[in-house]
Amino acid sequence: MYVTTERQAEIAERVRQSGFQSVTDLAQHFGVTTQTIRRDINELSEAGALRRRHGGVELPIPTDNIGFEERQTLNFAAKQQIARVVKSHIPHGASIAISIGTTPALTVHQLSDLRGLTIVTNNLMAALNACSLPAVEVHVPGGAVRPEARDILGPEVEAFFESFKVDIGLYGVGGVDDQGELLDFSRDEVQVREIIRRNCRRSFLVLDASKFGRAAHVRGGWISDADVVFCDRDPPAQIRQAIEAAGHEVVLCSEGGAP
Repeated sequence: MYVTTERQAEIAERVRQSGFQSVTDLAQHFGVTTQTIRRDINELSEAGALRRRHGGVELPIPTDNIGFEERQTLNFAAKQQIARVVKSHIPHGASIAISIGTTPALTVHQLSDLRGLTIVTNNLMAALNACSLPAVEVHVPGGAVRPEARDILGPEVEAFFESFKVDIGLYGVGGVDDQGELLDFSRDEVQVREIIRRNCRRSFLVLDASKFGRAAHVRGGWISDADVVFCDRDPPAQIRQAIEAAGHEVVLCSEGGAP
């Protein structure tokens, strides 16, 4: 399994924000040798997160779907910080339904000092991370695996989540439009996310700020439906007002604001 380092995550983020980066410039920025940067680039390219080019690295040729490894490297520090803050809102012994996505999977990785959790998930990386938790019970559905996304979707998964009533529903999202409507990349993703939300006592939406205005083509649900929205930056004013008007909460997960 590919696991990104903090330096590799920052390399991917620099390329995403600024385009092509040369090996020499990256080595100077990080204070390491060009050989070290080339090893990082090779690993990121083999994982599909970036594309090697003579003298440096660039974004891969766009495709319809972004793989798990590439998404994991994008905004990695923000996702890690969100995961740490979410952990502080989860008690020992909680039952948690967890959606697909990289931030939910990273959140599970942060729960190592909690005992007696029950994890219900179609997110295979979240399930693997959960297996290392103390005194944990892990449930996963049957069905066909989506290899690039590291998850399972479909009617069996919908029936699986409908059979549970959990303390916390923890889910991510593909994008949020200007009105606060949630967007994803398939109807199955939307359907499962909404089933998780309906079958929990308290719903947590986790997203980094890049999701605001991000294009995705399947509509389903609103950001204000979540009881708590965890984000690394303050949402746009109109969206924050909608969340607060619904009587729900925004928790900012900036580096200096973690509990």
